[in-house]
Amino acid sequence: MALKQMVHKQMEKVMAKILVVEDEPNMVAGLRDNFEFEGYEVITAEDGVAGLQRALRESPDLVILDVMMPRMSGLDVCRRLKAERPAVPIIMLTARGQEMDKVVGLELGADDYVTKPFSIRELLARVKAVLRRANTQNQQVYKFGEIELDVKGCQVSRGGMPVDFSSKEFDLLKYFLEHRGETLSRDRLLEEVWGYDRFPTTRTVDTHIVRLRQKIEAKPDEPRFILTVHGTGYRFVG
Repeated sequence: MALKQMVHKQMEKVMAKILVVEDEPNMVAGLRDNFEFEGYEVITAEDGVAGLQRALRESPDLVILDVMMPRMSGLDVCRRLKAERPAVPIIMLTARGQEMDKVVGLELGADDYVTKPFSIRELLARVKAVLRRANTQNQQVYKFGEIELDVKGCQVSRGGMPVDFSSKEFDLLKYFLEHRGETLSRDRLLEEVWGYDRFPTTRTVDTHIVRLRQKIEAKPDEPRFILTVHGTGYRFVG
């Protein structure tokens, strides 16, 4: 392989910068080895104060943050970091039995949490999922097939021509696009897009799916993008 190609592949492999804020050296070493093996750039901090300073100074793509930290607790770091850098995703590490810390962490803005002891495969899967959500939430324009959804302009077009969408149809399609490849239950769609208080029946979801298919599918009866997962819900594969 040519040197230029090798350098290009090495550059492609570095996917994101992860800050690990953890005071246990063995844990830090293990996380660093596994994250770097997956292609991530890893920076570390051994206490809460240093972690907050490094997060603000170096703008990581994601923070792995232990709750029990010297000098400043992980919960305080989470609160202060989210106040200044709300878009930075945070995964909290909590000890078994610290149920209240999980609740408080999520209320402070943490994006996910993992309970110690955990498998590295589980943590890696959660890191990838959180990074994927963060990337899609920051995206302004989505394209698939002939469809283009402009988040900022609240507009959907097909083949360059505007398509009339209700606000809820727009929100539903955007949610599908933010969760490409995931199987989404009707209950989850109701909770995330509508809220149970307003629409207590899953029939609402099915009705809107029919309308979406009519507007984005070439053959609504043979959908290519919004697929039915029988007995579960729907999956967007565009």
